[in-house]
Amino acid sequence: MRSEELQETLLPKRLALPIFASDPLSSVAYATQEILLVLTVGGLAYLHFTPWIGLAVVCLMAVVVLSYRQVVHAYPSGGGSFEVVSTNLGASAGLVVAASLLVDYVMTVAVSVASGVDNIISAVPSLAGHRVLMALLFVAVLAAVNLRGIREAGTAFAAPTYLFIAGMLIMIGTGLFRYLLGDAPVAESARYGIRPDPGDQGLAGFALVMLCLRAFSSGCTALTGVEAISNGVPAFRRPKSKNAATTLAAMGLIAVVMFAGITTLALVAKVHITDDSCRLTGIGGNCASFTQRTVIAQLAGSVFGGEQSFGFYYVQAVTALVLVLAANTAFNGFPLLASILAQRRYLPHQLHTRGDRLAFSNGILALAVVAGVLLWAFRANVTSLIHLYILGVFTSFTLSQTGMVRHWNRELRTETDPALRRRHHLARIVNGTGAVVTGLVLVIVLLTKFTQGAWLAVLAAIVLWTTMRGIRRHYDSTAAELAVTDPRGEYRPPARVLMIVLVSKVHKPTLRALAYAQAFRPDSLEALNVSVDREETAALEEQWRQLDLPVPLKVLDSPYREVGRPVVEYVRSIRRAGPRDLVAVFIPEYVVGHWWENLLHNQSALWLKSRLLFTPGVMVTSVPWQLSSSAHANHPVSRAPGAVRRGEPAPRPRSRSGAGNSSGGRRRP
Repeated sequence: MRSEELQETLLPKRLALPIFASDPLSSVAYATQEILLVLTVGGLAYLHFTPWIGLAVVCLMAVVVLSYRQVVHAYPSGGGSFEVVSTNLGASAGLVVAASLLVDYVMTVAVSVASGVDNIISAVPSLAGHRVLMALLFVAVLAAVNLRGIREAGTAFAAPTYLFIAGMLIMIGTGLFRYLLGDAPVAESARYGIRPDPGDQGLAGFALVMLCLRAFSSGCTALTGVEAISNGVPAFRRPKSKNAATTLAAMGLIAVVMFAGITTLALVAKVHITDDSCRLTGIGGNCASFTQRTVIAQLAGSVFGGEQSFGFYYVQAVTALVLVLAANTAFNGFPLLASILAQRRYLPHQLHTRGDRLAFSNGILALAVVAGVLLWAFRANVTSLIHLYILGVFTSFTLSQTGMVRHWNRELRTETDPALRRRHHLARIVNGTGAVVTGLVLVIVLLTKFTQGAWLAVLAAIVLWTTMRGIRRHYDSTAAELAVTDPRGEYRPPARVLMIVLVSKVHKPTLRALAYAQAFRPDSLEALNVSVDREETAALEEQWRQLDLPVPLKVLDSPYREVGRPVVEYVRSIRRAGPRDLVAVFIPEYVVGHWWENLLHNQSALWLKSRLLFTPGVMVTSVPWQLSSSAHANHPVSRAPGAVRRGEPAPRPRSRSGAGNSSGGRRRP
């Protein structure tokens, strides 16, 4: 796709919702389960706290959504939390947000895919042994689809997201309707008891508060991905801010309804689930081999009439699919944020370039590789990965809302319109409330999850922050070093141009290099050979005399059979003799058509170039000679990725039936 076609990739709201909101919408599939897993460490005694914890999560979600609606209106250029914090709190604080979000995007892919695989295994337990392989395959598929472009990914992923929303709402509505009629659904685990952990039995006071806070922090996984819309405002159709805010509100409303419904239904159906199946009582048989179904699977089975019903398999299928596709939020957010950071020289410039389909291909591939390594290292285990999650989200939440408070303070100092001042005051109250609440949650998450694995996420964010600062310092120092400070002195032609052509034997590549060097009409030109075998050198000198070549041949003796060091020392001696002279070294090279041929040729040339490039005042020029094998590598028509962008001819598009070019039909460039 041409750069001018970027406008065609902008998203309507119906596609933006599944692209940017699939993560927070799908998080409700495991947020309730995470709350129950924490509370059941004390057996069944603390499950009555579930409604209050769920209500706290719902209130927090409402505050965060309202706060981010302010962000998309105030900062429509993209960048979301990073842009807000960098502008209002400084570059260092902005990098804290960026590092936290990048880590959390990786965790989003890992947790979403692992959770999706869990739901597949709940429906088909025999697949449990292939957990890691399935997770890695899903990541590869997601990366491949996103490499096709953001609009194509939205079209591919829209239907599963909407089918998931419909499935959840139908399940919740059916279950609650049955409850109102006196026929409440009963989960398969309702008959099981749960033995409390010895250390968590009979908790009271501070210990009980900490347990509830742990459950709350685990339930806050429902908020992951909320910030993605604020990062992706430029991807919306005009009016961008309005469409982004509308999509954000729709996402928040749907997520709240589904989370509240699933939590309520789990209590009604008496779902009992624990992180250790051996603490379940009444299961019979070997507890180690007993597989617990997810909360969603148990609810679907109880509402629709068992695990053989169509409704059960439908809910499991769309849940597994949308949990995997929830990683797509990160596949859009991570490359976009990385591109902004690269543009500001905090990450390598390659992350800012768009690929063939106008997607940030390098960012997509980087995310896929890192998330794949994480899934492999943690064996795609949700319980192990979840402790590394949501820390970065609440770091960005807290700092961005604090930055928005400063933004409104600055606006109020200059605004005189009473109506706008009232609006700014209200916005400041919303963002201030969001900053306080999310700050408290951040502290809770740190206290409750740090020792359980969250320290790894903190360490990764610190390392990334330090790396980005180092990259920026490198780019800044390089720019300062390359800046023109004395145009007259720095634009100074050399006193003389001295050219050297490296010669190993007399053949066509050598003659081409000599002719090419002569075309520059240098002040001095000589051929240079390193003698490692006296007989071969004598034969070369004799052949040189017979051909009567108009270029003198100089031979360097190498008693230790080295080629590189004598050449480098000779070139440096010329530079010392004439510091204002320019030395150009021409190296004949073979162009080959097979990768393995590179192992057989050009190794000495590569080593020599790498040494000579470190010598000031020395230019190194490669003179290519195309071997016959290279002909097949340059097809007249190429379908390889990047072929059109690299200037290779593309396949001619098929003409439509009955419509030729002469009919006035418009053909894409």
